[in-house]
Amino acid sequence: MIAAAVPAGILVPEALLFTDWFRFMAAFVAVNTVMYAALALAKVLPKLQPPDWRRGQRSEPRGIYPDGQAEPGLADAEYSREEVSAGSREP
Repeated sequence: MIAAAVPAGILVPEALLFTDWFRFMAAFVAVNTVMYAALALAKVLPKLQPPDWRRGQRSEPRGIYPDGQAEPGLADAEYSREEVSAGSREP
């Protein structure tokens, strides 16, 4: 007969609902719920892709040999890159 001992819908005394710590806990639970819902929504939605502002071009070279530097085997040689690509290795 627990239902007779506890009135329907009342679990704690009404005075407890107006204490400072209960208000703090209620605010914490509210913020936590909103954050959890936002994270869950962000996980469900597809990832947003920013528009292609740069059109695939970088502001600076990102290769091993940036522009202006010679390749390691060609630094001391007296022949040009075009000669190497043509197959001529004679200085």
